[in-house]
Formats: sequence, C-alpha cells, structure tokens
Amino acid sequence: MTQPSVQVPVHHGVDRARFESEIVPAGRPAVLKGLVKPWPAVREAAISPGALATYLSRFDNGGPVRAFFGASDMKGRFSYSDDLTGFNHDQRQTTLRDVVAQVLDGRDRPDAGHIYAGGVPLPKVLPGLAESHPMPLLDPARERLTSLWIGNRSRTAAHWDLAQNLACVVAGRRRFTLFPPDQIGNLYVGPIDMTLAGQPISLVDIVEPDFERHPKYRSALAVAEVADLEPGDALYLPSLWWHHVESLDNFGAMINLWWRDGPEYLTTPMLTMLHALLTIRDLPPGERQQWRAFFDHYIFQTGDDPVGHLPPDARGILGSMTGAVRARIKAILLQSLQRQDRSGDH
Repeated sequence: MTQPSVQVPVHHGVDRARFESEIVPAGRPAVLKGLVKPWPAVREAAISPGALATYLSRFDNGGPVRAFFGASDMKGRFSYSDDLTGFNHDQRQTTLRDVVAQVLDGRDRPDAGHIYAGGVPLPKVLPGLAESHPMPLLDPARERLTSLWIGNRSRTAAHWDLAQNLACVVAGRRRFTLFPPDQIGNLYVGPIDMTLAGQPISLVDIVEPDFERHPKYRSALAVAEVADLEPGDALYLPSLWWHHVESLDNFGAMINLWWRDGPEYLTTPMLTMLHALLTIRDLPPGERQQWRAFFDHYIFQTGDDPVGHLPPDARGILGSMTGAVRARIKAILLQSLQRQDRSGDH
C-alpha cells in the first residue's frame, strides 16, 4: 500500500450548531459536502476558469503576492533541493493578476510548468471578496484570517498549521492526505528554520514514497486519511493535523478561513520549542526526563490544579494571565536571554 485507504468522513447539510457541537469538538478532519456551493466565486468557476479570473479581477487592487514557480519536470511537487540547502523551485513577488494570467496561458501546454500563489490575504489584495463569501459556520465576530490559493497542478508537502482551517474549494479538484499530529516522528520533517512557506514540511513524497529512504513512513501511512474534494466542498482541518495537498487539475482555486481558539494573547508554541532548544534538549537524558514532570504539572496540568493550594495573591506569574503577569514573564525571559548573550553562550 502506497496510498491511504481510509476516507475522511463526509457530512451533508452541516449548520453552525452542528459544527460547533459535533464537528469541532471531535478534533478530527471532516468533509463538509457542498458547503460553499452557493458562493459567487464557485458559480463563476463552474462557467469557466476565465469567468472566475474576471470575477476576481473586480476585487484585485494589484497588491503584491508571493508566488511559487516550478519546472514542468518536477511533477508539481514543491519541496527542497536534494541537498536541503535550497528549494526545487523559485519564489518571487508578483501580482495576483500576473499569476492568474500565467496559469490560464499555460493550461493546455505540457511545458508550462507549475505555478501557484498561496496564502493571499483577501483584505489586503482582494478587499471586499471575503464579505461577498460569508461563512455560515463561524461566528461573524470571530477574528479570522481569510486567504486565497490559486494555481495549476501542484503538490504541497505535508505540513501542519497552528490555526484551525476551513479549506473551501472554489475551482478544480483537490486531494488532502492527512495524518494525526503524533505522526511527526514518522514523517521525516525537514529543517524548522528554513521552510517553504512558514511551517516545517515532510520530506516524504506522499504520491511516490521511497520506503527504503523513509521506512517509518509506513506507520504514518497506516493511520492516514484522504479527502477528495470538488468545487463547493469544504474540509475542516483541526489545528496541528499534518496535511499534504494536491491540486489535481490545470486550474484550481481555494479560499481558506483560519482561526484560533483560546485567549487573544496566545502566540505560537513553536517559540517555546525554540527556547527549549536552549534550555532542555541537550540536558543529560535523566534530567531531561525529570523536566517532563514539571511541564506536565504546570503547563499540561495532567493532575490537580498546580496552584490550587496557594491564595490568589500569592500565585505570582502562575496566576491569572493579566497584562501585568504577561509583562513580568516577558521581562524574565528577555533578561535571561540577554544574560546568556553577555556570558558568551556559556
């Protein structure tokens, strides 16, 4: 077996109440069949790619976008160079209008290469488009990021995203191959500080896996799920699920809606991992394991309330996360990093 056999569950007629009470709490991917079929962009795309291009041009303010360009012989797989010191494609700043024109121009040319622009922020580049495409499953007051993906046949390496995501297919067929977050050790993740588009990616070619080079991928494949989407369908992606994305046609478009639950002050835990590289990773194994108990106690709170025995006024930075507490924690971290710099990293 080289491809997943388990399909992501498909749901029909999902409304906001069911989404909030059933889909999201399950913490698993879900296909929402036909959810955005009424969207104007989906209707225009059903007429022709040119019709969608014309529709999008009404909103396009000419703002800059980052686009990815690959040669025709790369099979649409955007990844690293063989030595992992660069990429197998070019990235450059251009305009959405130019990307769309190149994709349309190369639709019937086998030598046209692979092109896409991803993460195009609608408010900055296509103002008004998001308002024309309401999402009935989300509270209108919820802060979110809405972005566009548009291009031709391509494959985005398996990666995770911090935010939850509703990936809404506007044009072209799309296939997602999904892995639970705990499969990180079986996906052969590349560098975390040199990435294609922000998040670390798997080095495994999901379509043509090399099991001799990546033998542990068999374990990931055993628990993988696949979602095949058509225009008008949406996929709910929980935070941190690994997903490999294939655009299967010579013209495709997708609108993503991203949001996070939790307090507004939260930033990415990736910063905690970076700090842990300085403070925990290279400790002796026994000591490193002992620190896990402290994290389980104070951070993951696997037992009783870690400060339940302390009066509220005596909880210090372990108390409620007020503005003053946040400032105190940042000051402690900043002082420790500056002290380490002054000591010459010893």
